[in-house]
Amino acid sequence: MNVKIILATSNQGKVREIKAMCDKHQVMAYSELIETFEIIEDADTFKDNALLKAHAVHNALKEKNLLENDMVIMSDDSGISVDALDGAPGIYSARYGGEDATDKDNLNKLMNKVKEKKLESSEAHYTAAIALVKGDIEHCVHGWMYGDVITSPRGEGGFGYDPCFIPKGYDKTLGELSEEVKQKLSHRAKALSLAKTVLQTL
Repeated sequence: MNVKIILATSNQGKVREIKAMCDKHQVMAYSELIETFEIIEDADTFKDNALLKAHAVHNALKEKNLLENDMVIMSDDSGISVDALDGAPGIYSARYGGEDATDKDNLNKLMNKVKEKKLESSEAHYTAAIALVKGDIEHCVHGWMYGDVITSPRGEGGFGYDPCFIPKGYDKTLGELSEEVKQKLSHRAKALSLAKTVLQTL
């Protein structure tokens, strides 16, 4: 069954990635339907933050009578956890460099924090939690990607921390790898694969 997937994000990098991976469905950012609004992500886990965002957009669309029966609200909460930094930045990945931090600010802070440990690299992993909300039904699935972070960025591709993360089994960063390769191994790709299975049951 084809459904309309409404993404509870205004992050254009995530929108592009999810649209590419869910090309059999109509996918749009919620900002194409209503004005963007601030969603306070104050939960303690990726799962709870993802569900919080999905419900916030679901309720906002419902209030404006824009929620259709074939719409599923999809939200992603993801981040990187670095072993040498005791799992930081984790759920704070998007705002690691401060409330108004850019991708570059976050990336630079992460690399500098690893350098402060007198290290050139550290084991790390990405987590992606994808929440799906349709009416009273909610689901959340997870995906992970393991590898290492390095302290010198490489590559112009991707977004976020991609230029400093080398997936396990590769010698290139996510910033250097092709989109085709990343779609096979990324944490979001793994979570989306599970989410697409869930979509068929809604």
